[in-house]
Amino acid sequence: MMTNEWIDRLRALRVMPVIQIEYAIDAVPLAKILVDNGLPAVEITFRTAAAVESIRLIRAAYPNIVLCAGTVLTIEQVDAAMAAGADFVISPGFNPTIVKYCLTNNIKIIPGVNNPSLVEQALELGVNALKFFPAEASGGVNMLKALVAPYSQVQLMPTGGVTPLNLGEYLAIPQVIACGGTWIAPTNTITHHDWDLIAGNVREVCVMIAQMKA
Repeated sequence: MMTNEWIDRLRALRVMPVIQIEYAIDAVPLAKILVDNGLPAVEITFRTAAAVESIRLIRAAYPNIVLCAGTVLTIEQVDAAMAAGADFVISPGFNPTIVKYCLTNNIKIIPGVNNPSLVEQALELGVNALKFFPAEASGGVNMLKALVAPYSQVQLMPTGGVTPLNLGEYLAIPQVIACGGTWIAPTNTITHHDWDLIAGNVREVCVMIAQMKA
């Protein structure tokens, strides 16, 4: 289960960069850009073979960065992510076997949900920090508002289709702790080392967050 400390850290960030990285050699340069430009956090998705090594390298280079593993689908991936240095794991869906394994082993997890039945399964296990995924395809802001109405105790991280154009609407919902940001560093920009573009995206989102907090 997420502790209040981790929820507070995520809520302070407001945006979690969601990264699909092809080559682990690019992990540390990417993390440097995130940290240097004001967003010291990264979710490395298990969509490529470079995920585990990327997490290991980032943790070694930046011990204090908020670092999690995304798209975690198996217990083996949970173990690999934690051994590499992840702070917690995120899954796209709600797999009771994985969630129970994490709870039993004191591993923080944010499982994915997008309907009331899944929310209730999570609450039954004592998990109230959840990923709303895929956010836009599941009804976006309107669906999220409807979902939190009967479940005001949940804390959500919408991911999937969140952009600078709708970020403010999501973050205005009190139960939203942070949004997953896939637009910040798309895979092709990392592969082509378009660091200036990524840095600009990071600075842009930091300005948006500061304006929202003002």
